[in-house]
Amino acid sequence: MTQTDSPTPDHIRACRIENPQMRERDLADKLNISEAQLIAAHCGEGSLRVAAHPDGIMAAAQTLGEVMALTRNPSCVNEKVGTYDNYQSGAHASMILTDDIDLRIFPSHWKHAYMVEKETDAGTRRSLQVFDAAGDAVHKIFLRDGSDIAAFERAKAELRLEDQSQSLKVEARKPDETPKADISKLDILQKEWARMTDTHQFMRLTSKLKMNRLGAYRIAGEPLARALEPAAVDQMLQEVAASELEIMVFTGNRGCIQIHSGPIENLKAMGPWQNVMDPRFNLHLRLDHIAEVWAVDKPTQRGPAVSIEAFNATGGLIFQVFGVGKDGRDCRPAWGKLVAGLEGLNAQVSA
Repeated sequence: MTQTDSPTPDHIRACRIENPQMRERDLADKLNISEAQLIAAHCGEGSLRVAAHPDGIMAAAQTLGEVMALTRNPSCVNEKVGTYDNYQSGAHASMILTDDIDLRIFPSHWKHAYMVEKETDAGTRRSLQVFDAAGDAVHKIFLRDGSDIAAFERAKAELRLEDQSQSLKVEARKPDETPKADISKLDILQKEWARMTDTHQFMRLTSKLKMNRLGAYRIAGEPLARALEPAAVDQMLQEVAASELEIMVFTGNRGCIQIHSGPIENLKAMGPWQNVMDPRFNLHLRLDHIAEVWAVDKPTQRGPAVSIEAFNATGGLIFQVFGVGKDGRDCRPAWGKLVAGLEGLNAQVSA
């Protein structure tokens, strides 16, 4: 659908009324519009367009008290209950660093934002929602029963933009980056990978070699990267829940990465979804979207950082899971043993 034949704001609102139980993302897909365009159509009727820069959004978030933070991509949703604090601003990357809410923020992708008030059977649901240039959700903050509603009202006044149009122009969604590898540079990749002292050096290494994450995994070979069966992800979650191991779950998109650190306890499968349903952490994962899984070993000064990383069919990263380090180490032996026991992929992965 082109911009000229997009549904009008009136039509979008009528469809919302006709489908009161449908999730915003699903309704937007049904209308062939972005989620941000769906929210924009309700400006003046439940939503308010606000400044999207994370400096202002995070300043407001830190006044709201206990809330639920949500970051997602099409295959994985990460929801954490906690309080925003310890915001560290940066031109290219910013952070929220607390025990419960742990975010890596990339400001260039924070393009549109709305404060939303939606009437539900349980009362008014208030949220602050941020979207990228394509109108896809980057990060959302949902108020809870104990949140500071007066602070939410103050934030509406402070962040409000003059433009409250019910129409929104968005850019075309950028596709996932396909795997990039250069087999002629394999020796350099392996040697420099083995010399790493911090996991953050990995992306600089692949960039220098004109590769990307998945491309490098496909050619690196064991013990650096081992291909696993897609079913290994669910096996890993089941074993973590049974063992009470603490893990770090990284879920993100181009504009935000949200990290859960701690155990997972309550798993509940529903159709293609595997769900963690813990009191202060929910994870919703589309197992049927997982096309490739890699067990990855990156050396650091504190020992090996071992991860499980899942990708979709077009090469997009769905999520990563690491073991929570203890006693100055990046990986607990129990996590390394769990990962080593996961089923390897029988077929060869094409570089």
